[in-house]
Amino acid sequence: MFGDLRATPLPVTHSASLAGYAELARSVGLDANVMLRSAGLNRHVLSDPDASVGLEAACKLLEASAEACGVEDFGLRLAALRDLSNLGPIGLVAREETTAMQALDTVCRYLCLISPSLMVRIEHQDGLVAIRAYLLLRPSTRRRQAMELTVGVHYRIIAELLDTAWKPVQVCFTHRSPQDSRPHRKFFGIPVTFNAGFDGMVCRAADLGRPLPRGKRDATRFAVRYLDQVLAQQRPSSSATARQFIAAMLASGRCTAWQLAEHLGVDRRTVHRHLINEGESFRGLLQSTRMELAERLVADSDLPLSEVGTLLGFAVPSAFSSWFTRTFGSSPSQWRRNR
Repeated sequence: MFGDLRATPLPVTHSASLAGYAELARSVGLDANVMLRSAGLNRHVLSDPDASVGLEAACKLLEASAEACGVEDFGLRLAALRDLSNLGPIGLVAREETTAMQALDTVCRYLCLISPSLMVRIEHQDGLVAIRAYLLLRPSTRRRQAMELTVGVHYRIIAELLDTAWKPVQVCFTHRSPQDSRPHRKFFGIPVTFNAGFDGMVCRAADLGRPLPRGKRDATRFAVRYLDQVLAQQRPSSSATARQFIAAMLASGRCTAWQLAEHLGVDRRTVHRHLINEGESFRGLLQSTRMELAERLVADSDLPLSEVGTLLGFAVPSAFSSWFTRTFGSSPSQWRRNR
């Protein structure tokens, strides 16, 4: 029997990920406390940045807020209120790195301390750097505003480290275009690509490699020590690591248990043993993660179904269509029409 996402622990984040929410809600005529209650959240989470918050509840809060005030770019407006100082010790350490690329690597390294269910993967190719964001959520979770917040925050981090004239080469979202995309263009400074194959940005490697002014490195020594200690105490489970690997590698055609073992520097039997101890299997995680991505890409985007199949690791459209029909009891085209 394949693994079921509903059987996995609910993903969590820290309330620091909602920094600025009360201020933004007030500015668009919303009562923050009412919106928090409707999402099943206690109003006190906004005053305690270390409080644990269900990521699905946080997504629900952002989606409901955007709908209640009629602001399609709610997530980006929240991102506009963020800077490196909102990341606490992580921002302090990142600010003292030599280049923006090193600062970005630092943020990604410690990102799980803020939201264990958020993964950002950085890929280098031909003078470009792709920054891909993944929210590890159940298929039914609406995530448009949360994803735009995530990508927007990373854009703000890089822009703060470099200067206001910097712009990415491309900004991508897998979901459909809003009715008015002008706020998105204004935020990022360039047209945004919707119905894309991934969520994130493409930047010039030369821009991210520019030297940054540095303060006293000694000032961050204790922050690094603290972050590393906390990170060592919060090592992700084997199944969480496997799920992140699958989400990142599915489209490459190299998403196998052997590849995961090579990525982790262990043998295949070790991976199998750790997953079995958590009641999981690589095959089950592959199926459940593929189901999550398939449901979201078919329902929430206008990507051609042939491209969706490719992103899910299928070599030919017919193989994707057959798998989808067996899994969901409907062809992908019918599923899209029904949604």
